[in-house]
Amino acid sequence: MKQDFSGMTAEQLSELFPVLLEKHNPGWKAHYEDEKKFLEQVFGDNLVRISHIGSSSVPGLLAKPTVDILLEAAGDTDLDAVTERMMEEGYVVNTPKGDLIMYLKGYTPQGFQGQAFHIHVRHSRDWGELYFRDYLIAHPEAAAEYAALKTGLRAQYPHDRDGYTEAKGQLVKALTERARLEFPGRYTPDTPKG
Repeated sequence: MKQDFSGMTAEQLSELFPVLLEKHNPGWKAHYEDEKKFLEQVFGDNLVRISHIGSSSVPGLLAKPTVDILLEAAGDTDLDAVTERMMEEGYVVNTPKGDLIMYLKGYTPQGFQGQAFHIHVRHSRDWGELYFRDYLIAHPEAAAEYAALKTGLRAQYPHDRDGYTEAKGQLVKALTERARLEFPGRYTPDTPKG
């Protein structure tokens, strides 16, 4: 079922989809595994690597109740055909900077419904999000620092998802740089992990 947000202003969308934070839900891993199976069917042989990223992938971390998935696709993937199928399944299409395309699920004109997903589709590379996730898992003190920052920013940007994300940027960049030093070359395309 296709979702239509065309008549809504940016202000209406920000009110409908506020920044939410929740205590870690162990069920997010199962949601990821189920979604992974579906995406493997849709992308088939064009799927290079698929990984659970974002705060929902870090056990114990305060997170938006969204399962973020990094899907690395082959260069010859027919994204038009994939997009048609994803839209038929109720996904909303977005094209943020850095992704080839992004599919969102759980967003409806009535607000969030069901489990929210962000599927970031990119070509295969040494993506920072994978290092950042691993660093937070390996360093609980860094995860606690990140959770405290998110809590403060949630209060500051309750209806500004972009502002909230941008404000986290400096810490995310610093921790990702530390992770790359600690885990050099861990996610180069010839060594799939996920």
